[in-house]
Amino acid sequence: MDSSRPSQAASGPGDPAAGESLTALRHHASSVTDRPAVPVFFLSDSTGISAETMGNALLIQFPYLRFDRRLIPFITSVDEARKVVAILDAAMDGEVTPLAFATAAVEEIRTELHTSRCPIIDFFDMHMTRVEAILDAKGERVASQLHGVGDIKRYNARMAAVEYAIEHDDGQSLRALGKADVILVAPSRCGKTPTTMYLALQHGLLVANYPLVEEDLEQTVLPRPIRALRDRCFGITTTPARLRQVRQERRPHSTYASLEQCTWELRRAEALFSTHDLPTINSSAKSVEEMSTVILQRLAANA
Repeated sequence: MDSSRPSQAASGPGDPAAGESLTALRHHASSVTDRPAVPVFFLSDSTGISAETMGNALLIQFPYLRFDRRLIPFITSVDEARKVVAILDAAMDGEVTPLAFATAAVEEIRTELHTSRCPIIDFFDMHMTRVEAILDAKGERVASQLHGVGDIKRYNARMAAVEYAIEHDDGQSLRALGKADVILVAPSRCGKTPTTMYLALQHGLLVANYPLVEEDLEQTVLPRPIRALRDRCFGITTTPARLRQVRQERRPHSTYASLEQCTWELRRAEALFSTHDLPTINSSAKSVEEMSTVILQRLAANA
């Protein structure tokens, strides 16, 4: 691949050199996209969530490459690790060099995995030694500690939060609504439910979400069930085009999914949020993780 860089001399939009550089960039992007997918493995002696999360955080920096991802969790013995090594070595015989991300904690399993010819990014090995040095203590280096006995209270709290989120999804139940840490308010299909579940599962927050229907949007006051809970409410909005796209998948060619209806509902919702000074998040511009972080920051600021 050509590693040369374009000249740093200034050039305007009409400069031929600038046009040539843009053309070269588009050609480069196209040629990279045409490459075969890179086999990527996420290896773990537990669920593999950490390996996937950290590995994908790096892979997203290569938007023009395609990846063929495979999760291999619960590698709990050296024999199982040997089978994984065979899979990795077979991938090494393909036309594209594979890549593996690992978070195995058990020393014997990690050692066996590293006998593979496949390049392995070992997150545990990269960071554990440094953490031990800073803390001046030796870690236990065992699998599945995240949900071990020492964390049972937090784990149970998260499961209770998930149950609460399911019960209070889309306004299905108003029982114990006053216990909610957060209430997400928005028209249908704006992204309330994924954010609700993420906050419950990852952070143990009691989250309810309340759908704004036409009757609510025709008024200037907050719906009665959440009126006294305004300080816990967050408004969720999106763009009319995005909302129309999502609704078309659910009810194609319906009034519910029409651009006119989506535009009206969002306009009325935004006016309602503004009138009552609700913090508002646009789900079309943020991921579930980003939206959740904004909410957590707001809660921390108000604590």
